[in-house]
Amino acid sequence: MEPLSAHGLPRLSWIDTLYSKCNYNTDGYEGEGAEDGKSQDGSETLPYIDESPTMSPQLCVAQGPDGEPISPTPPEGLHEGDLGKGLEMKKLVLSGFLTSEEIYINQLEALQLPLRPLKATATTSQPVLTMQQIDTIFYKIQDILEIHKEFYDALSPSIQQWDEKVTVGHLFKKLASQLGVYKAFVDNYKIALETAEKCSQANIQFQKISENLKVKGPKDSKDCSTVSMEALLYKPIDRVTRSTLVLHDLLKHTPEDHPDFPLLQDALRISQNFLSSINEEIDPRRTAVTTPKGEARQLVKDGFLVEVSESSRKLRHVFLFTDLLLCAKMKKTAVGRHQQYECKWYIPLADLTFQTPDDSDPCPSIQVLPEHEIEEMKMKISVLKNEIQKEKKAPKGQSRVERLRKKMNEQESWLLLHSPTIPFRVHNKHGKTFLFLLSSDYERSEWRESIQKLQKKDLQVCILTTYELQVLTNSCVKLRTVHNIPVTGNKDDEESSGLYGFLHVIVHSAKGFKESANLYCTLEVDSFGYFVSKAKTRVFRDTAEPSWNEEFEIELEGSQYLRILCYENCYDKSMLNKDDNEIVDKIMGKGQVQLDPQTVQSKNWQMDVIEMNGIKVEFSMKFTSRDLSLKRTPSKKQSGVFGVKISVVTKRERSKVPYIVRQCIEEVEKRGIDEVGIYRISGVATDIQALKLAFDTNTKDILMMLSDMDINAIAGTLKLYFRELPEPLLTDRLYPAFMEGIALSDPAAKENCMMHLLRSLPEPNIMTFLTLLDHLKRVAEKEPVNKMSLHNLATVFGPTLLRPSESESLKGQHIMSATDIWSHDVMGQVQVLLYYLQHPPISYAELKRNTLYFSTDV
Repeated sequence: MEPLSAHGLPRLSWIDTLYSKCNYNTDGYEGEGAEDGKSQDGSETLPYIDESPTMSPQLCVAQGPDGEPISPTPPEGLHEGDLGKGLEMKKLVLSGFLTSEEIYINQLEALQLPLRPLKATATTSQPVLTMQQIDTIFYKIQDILEIHKEFYDALSPSIQQWDEKVTVGHLFKKLASQLGVYKAFVDNYKIALETAEKCSQANIQFQKISENLKVKGPKDSKDCSTVSMEALLYKPIDRVTRSTLVLHDLLKHTPEDHPDFPLLQDALRISQNFLSSINEEIDPRRTAVTTPKGEARQLVKDGFLVEVSESSRKLRHVFLFTDLLLCAKMKKTAVGRHQQYECKWYIPLADLTFQTPDDSDPCPSIQVLPEHEIEEMKMKISVLKNEIQKEKKAPKGQSRVERLRKKMNEQESWLLLHSPTIPFRVHNKHGKTFLFLLSSDYERSEWRESIQKLQKKDLQVCILTTYELQVLTNSCVKLRTVHNIPVTGNKDDEESSGLYGFLHVIVHSAKGFKESANLYCTLEVDSFGYFVSKAKTRVFRDTAEPSWNEEFEIELEGSQYLRILCYENCYDKSMLNKDDNEIVDKIMGKGQVQLDPQTVQSKNWQMDVIEMNGIKVEFSMKFTSRDLSLKRTPSKKQSGVFGVKISVVTKRERSKVPYIVRQCIEEVEKRGIDEVGIYRISGVATDIQALKLAFDTNTKDILMMLSDMDINAIAGTLKLYFRELPEPLLTDRLYPAFMEGIALSDPAAKENCMMHLLRSLPEPNIMTFLTLLDHLKRVAEKEPVNKMSLHNLATVFGPTLLRPSESESLKGQHIMSATDIWSHDVMGQVQVLLYYLQHPPISYAELKRNTLYFSTDV
């Protein structure tokens, strides 16, 4: 079938839509949709109505080696104890779907409404549309409407008289068997849209009709919305995808011996065959090239850098020779051919200069992705790492391991390309500027220092002939010292996977400065192949012997190194660069230590010294593995607030929301809502402990302490309070249900389930959660200033509010590895909180009053 082009709706492939929007395909990892939301012809893919993320592992059509669709693997039969829960989940799925069916029928009826008057004028001397145009635009709408009215009328009584004997499988099978009508609608869809557009342009009367169709709200609502004809004509296209997702959810919660099970399987098979029949081939994403390095003269340094060229990011291999800097990319070669480089540009070192902060040249704009996209990709990579570990142990799992490795390689390469934000500019003396982006000031400093060291020699300007440049570029393959981009797939299996957990670091003091200055340190650790800045000490003013003695808790995600950078603070504002990401403070020294698992995992603090350019920085560190750090330990003293049940605290305080939560939120909103990275940047650990003690002992000076304390410490205290609750705010009991609810594919069913679960929480938990929810939404409103989106906040707070206590999390489970716990469970926890953060305002009174909270549009 031809791709569509009208109205920016390029192609009628629902499978494309699924692949581009679902998190997983049937292999258990993210489907390879058209890159960046584009189809292979470069146009945008069809909009997909359900924007909510899903954890369901079987959302796309499974295909065998020959490309034929295969039936889904049936879910494990529900055990006897799960029957009640399965029955309730099934009802929630069906109730939500029925609500969306009602809205869908209202939309089809709205589309039908102008049909009669249009037909009446068609036979007059001044028709709005001809009969042929009417038949083209409204083709098969009446038939689709009748099918769904019949389905709705049959399903509704089943839900009202719900028990374990009710069957609905035959209704879904009948609905699936009528998909031929949808096929006819699909084949006509392109011409229907084009005809409607032409008629709108030619006839002002039809234009007004097509832009103002009235859609009724649900039965008990008097709401009425105005929708365009183009939007309504898309509804049937979205509906088949929706029905298929609901069938997956129903099968998940139907026992294998229930009469519905085989019928629902048949309905799913028919729907999948239908979707496959209109599917188009999807171009797999290109894998990022792996590149190498330099020759002749003498190669001093090489590595992979991200270059910003023509406003897009390109991965380059950069080679620093004794007399020139060469930027190359790997050429595509046929299988079996030797690797080759192509030179993009070179600058003789005698001609090379660095941009100074007072340089008046305009800075090219740097496109930075929202941080939540980076975080989501990290989670996907973590899931793939776990899948690979499991498959390695499985018999005959090797071929699947290779597929997973390839996928992970692509995702890690994407991360390396999109995560760097620190600019590194080089100029030649003729005015040409080249811009690289690095993830760390450490690397930028190393490149600058290496180039400046070479420039101290008496360098001559070298101009290479085309032949000389070709010879030099070819030699890079042999000379390179960095052979592969730093992704997991390029490492040997025996190489350390790094540490997962929390590294506690105390930066004590530094010596060796020649004169007094305003000094501070930053701490970096490697994560997913690049280094990330994790903490910063306060500035110690006008001293040659700073003594910080500040403790930080740094999260490790497969980390192997800790770096410490020491800076002199620059207070001359005229020296500040226009670019937000430019660090203008002077690096006084830098160094790194390897995080040896045997040494670090001791329970005691390990003291160490990093020597850098004659400066010595003294620090201590100890490591806590993730499984230990995530334990919820109830407090032995019930008089405090940390580690004490929320119901005990609110009862004692005679409040609906704990005092600590209200006070921390109030202080953050008063002076921290504009703070960049609020809730993400670590507060000083000693400050957080002082606040914890003050709240636990109900010190009279709490308000004074809060007003004087660094705002990141207050934010950290609030996070610590939720982290140390003996059971999560959203409770151990409901945790499995929240995980199942967020995995539902149908938005209406998900809405039904998630609101039902919220309503099921104890009152102090609901009130506290809604208070926090409103606060986090207000923080996210300031995202342009504080850089904290709803996604970022969900990543920070999701595990804190949902992670079950140890007894619950291990009940009936095998003990997972740290990475296993982190990836899959955390993804679900983040998505649950994100769902509520993205939801319209939730009022406690409304929540308790309504059984079906909101109707969700299809």
